[in-house]
Amino acid sequence: MIKKIKEKETAIKLRKEGRSYSEILTEVFVAKSTLSLWLRDVGLSKRQKQRLTKKRIKASLKGAKTKREQRIALTKEIKDRSKNKVGKLTKRELWLVGTALYWAEGTKQKEHNPSQGVQFSNSDPRIIKVFLKWIKEVCKTSKKDICFRIFLHENNKKRLKEVQKYWSKTTQSSIKNFHKITWKKNKVTTIRKNMGNNYFGLLNIKVKKSTNLNREIEGWIEGIFKNCGVVQR
Repeated sequence: MIKKIKEKETAIKLRKEGRSYSEILTEVFVAKSTLSLWLRDVGLSKRQKQRLTKKRIKASLKGAKTKREQRIALTKEIKDRSKNKVGKLTKRELWLVGTALYWAEGTKQKEHNPSQGVQFSNSDPRIIKVFLKWIKEVCKTSKKDICFRIFLHENNKKRLKEVQKYWSKTTQSSIKNFHKITWKKNKVTTIRKNMGNNYFGLLNIKVKKSTNLNREIEGWIEGIFKNCGVVQR
């Protein structure tokens, strides 16, 4: 009984110093419910309350940081494992990958415009690199028949040279091939995330004299759809 009284006195003393329950429980070995009962009438000064608030915020931030680091580590582990499953693509696999890319992002021929050539637009440098490899190696397109145009928001005019160098390096093509710019009106309010120094606009790739190639690609797309096992209506 005397021990309990001493423990209660110690708990009250520590609480009046502004200690948190978790800090007190490292020195006073009782159930948290018991501690709560002992301390329910112990008031804290404004300074002590501020200390506890700061401590809770610090603990919360530390916990959030730990969870974030765990998510980053887990994400890397999953991505690395998935990446290693792919292996080196065969030429046929590259053909199908490129065709699917064009299906999603390329310009297709329409009934009102059956003479549309090959055009492809994207802002992701990885997709651009894969498409260029596909159009050169699978479609046998000469480098001299490939034209580029940059679509860029007009509030990035001061960054034009930086953007041109970026796409020149991405495509391994001379910077002289990036003089064609289409300026896009900049909206005052926008929900776009790709802003700031990581924004390099959108790159349009056009292949000269490629009407028949586009028709052939359309046939590949229809072949994928026909043979992938979906129900056609």
